[in-house]
Amino acid sequence: MTPLILVVDDDPKITSLLRRSLSYAGYRVHEARNGVEALETATATKPELVILDIMLPDVDGFEVCRRLRAETDTLILMLTAKDEISDRIRGLDSGADDYLVKPFALDELLARVRALLRRRLPKDNRIFEFADLRLDPATREVSRAGRVIEFTGKEYELLALFMASPRHVLTRQEIMDRIWGYDYSGESNVLEVYIGYLRAKLEEKGGKRLLHTIRGVGYVLRE
Repeated sequence: MTPLILVVDDDPKITSLLRRSLSYAGYRVHEARNGVEALETATATKPELVILDIMLPDVDGFEVCRRLRAETDTLILMLTAKDEISDRIRGLDSGADDYLVKPFALDELLARVRALLRRRLPKDNRIFEFADLRLDPATREVSRAGRVIEFTGKEYELLALFMASPRHVLTRQEIMDRIWGYDYSGESNVLEVYIGYLRAKLEEKGGKRLLHTIRGVGYVLRE
């Protein structure tokens, strides 16, 4: 499922900018204008990531961060106008995963969001099963119809992304951002090469194709 991001800031210009930019980048976005609303919304919606301003009108961002960290495993990117080293340390000590100072470049914020969300992939230790394919994140073992298949690191990460979102069409850009990061050129054919690697290994013993190309869009795991 597309990641949900909660933006917490009392400046409507900031929340509007981030909502538009994050939505355009393919994320679902919720907003909160103060600390109390942020905690209530986070509890109700369980976002994958919270972009959290420190200077809030009621409960400040440090306290919101501490409470979120105590109750959830959501990722937290702190956003503030303060550039003091002590404030950065305090934010990280409160449980933030990353820290960005205003004014910020939007491209950098989006890059940090992508980098943080990539961290979440290995933390999900559910065993994924689709058709006759099985993936165990705890052991990184993949098998098809009982046959164990060996994958390289990047091959495994790519397959895990598909296994976590079966039947969901993933755009080429979304896959590139999640697996290789923002610094890869949009003209690179690295994704196509790795899709070829996955198909070759998955279909080696006559297995039916599970990774399908959606022309002009991306790829999908489906029967």
